[in-house]
Amino acid sequence: MWPFASPSRSHLDVARRKQAHREDALRAARAVPSDDPDAECFLRATAHEIVQRISKGEWTASDVLEAYLARAVLAQDTTNCLTEVLFAEARARARALDDEFARTGKLRGPLHGVPVSFKDTFDIKGHDTTLGFSSHADDPRTEDALVVALVREAGGIPICKTNLSQLIFFFECANPIWGRTLNPYSKSYSSGGTSGGEAALLAMDGAALGWGTDIGGSLRIPASFCGIYSLKPGWGRISMTGVQGTWPGFEGIRTVAGPMGRSVDDIELAARLVFGKQGTEYDPAPLPYRTPELPQKLRFGFYLSDNYIKPSPACQRAVRETVDALRKAGHECIEFELPQARRAMEIFIGITAADKYRTLTADLGDDPLEPGVAPLVASPRLPGWVRNALAWVIGKVYKDEVLPGTMRAAYAKSVEEYHRWVRQRDEYVRMFYREVWDKHALDGIIAPALAMPGLPHGSVQYLSGLACVDLVYNVVESPVGTLPVTRVQARADALAPEWTDARAGRGHGSALIERLLYGRGGRGGGGGGGGFYDAEKMAGLPVGVQVVGRRWEDEKVVEMMRVVDRALGPRGFGPGSWTAQGK
Repeated sequence: MWPFASPSRSHLDVARRKQAHREDALRAARAVPSDDPDAECFLRATAHEIVQRISKGEWTASDVLEAYLARAVLAQDTTNCLTEVLFAEARARARALDDEFARTGKLRGPLHGVPVSFKDTFDIKGHDTTLGFSSHADDPRTEDALVVALVREAGGIPICKTNLSQLIFFFECANPIWGRTLNPYSKSYSSGGTSGGEAALLAMDGAALGWGTDIGGSLRIPASFCGIYSLKPGWGRISMTGVQGTWPGFEGIRTVAGPMGRSVDDIELAARLVFGKQGTEYDPAPLPYRTPELPQKLRFGFYLSDNYIKPSPACQRAVRETVDALRKAGHECIEFELPQARRAMEIFIGITAADKYRTLTADLGDDPLEPGVAPLVASPRLPGWVRNALAWVIGKVYKDEVLPGTMRAAYAKSVEEYHRWVRQRDEYVRMFYREVWDKHALDGIIAPALAMPGLPHGSVQYLSGLACVDLVYNVVESPVGTLPVTRVQARADALAPEWTDARAGRGHGSALIERLLYGRGGRGGGGGGGGFYDAEKMAGLPVGVQVVGRRWEDEKVVEMMRVVDRALGPRGFGPGSWTAQGK
């Protein structure tokens, strides 16, 4: 039946039932007035500041919680970001914390009274972890994920779970059970994926701290689209016990869990809580958070394009502004060329597609496949001659020298072939460290978060190759922080001929994808147009950058994020920055 089936009745029934259950849980919160002016002080506080104010007896966990629950309801009504709603038990938890503090005068822990949200991959006892599948509905989990348990022990208050992309493998936040999550700044654009529900909720101050996962940009793309902060740690720093996924047993490219928040301080607070903390499965490595000592002058490398797809004017400007700010702050920044990004993309697709994505889609059942992920899943299931013919046509007709190699890598592989691809991954990692970290003696890398500041709904089905700029750091397992830099400006970020003409400017990659993004040159004075990138329509959307570090230097990445954040200065992001959603 799949992938051409119509939505089954069972799928529609599950979706209606789950959404009705969510609405029932939200109804009581909607009955509480949400325009309390006193609530603004709570929403404008970081998680760290919330704990400080509670410790001084100035605030209570219950008062803080009510402000965030009211805003979470608004975020749901605006973006459709929530899945499981835990408001009733959150209120009970807040009262218990207040009673405990009144008796003892002591905080439960470093997250005492902080409202926390979780991507719908983290198990929370008594609630479903649907992953967007109808087959996972009505199966409440019996234990908390270790990260959830650690948050509870530290005094944090889980308030909800958030929406995610179907199969957890494409970067528009949509699935048949919960629907599509909108960008909090524009209803016409995606919140990103796969942790898009988290990003939308946090951007609107619907939680003070959140948690997501990442296998190819899933923490970083939504953070950039929604103007928040995130940390993709390296493998082995944060426990994955109780974090569900769609690839059980797959280790070719590792999925990692990471914090999402509204400030660097909150990212550090979350990382300190969970790094090296092991559960019964002795996962992860017993390496707690280590405060690094940075040199006074850091050496950053940067690039404006990975040469797989040329980033848009807005995304390149975000990198340039970051570099300019770092240089003014006394740091050294050198431009370099990212080596063989297209090879990283081929390796990622070659490894993940080895079983024709059968494991990835095993729980799909009769659920309809979202258009955004359908072409990616279908590619390795095509007959080899068809896939190779399509690659040949794209290469010849569009004169695309980049995309055909990725397409040819998406074929079914024997175990022996799979081992060869994993060996190629390891060879690429060694080459990357030799040609980037060692050759240039870098402390960190500043890179675009994506080629686009946002994507119109439904466009991802044509643009999966955009993720190359992110997934290269999953292949080499680098820790990566993402932070907001600027917003799209209609005039400053308008297209110029160098984006529409491959003969003009540097950094061009896939001719086909760049035509889809920027259209053809020669219109309106040679500036191009007709593609998905439109600076006028995108005006106001956030734009972020990646801050990349070496393996096992996750803490240094957090500190480099702080260096970048301070260098850029106030720029309209952080708690309380959201005001309204545009068209």
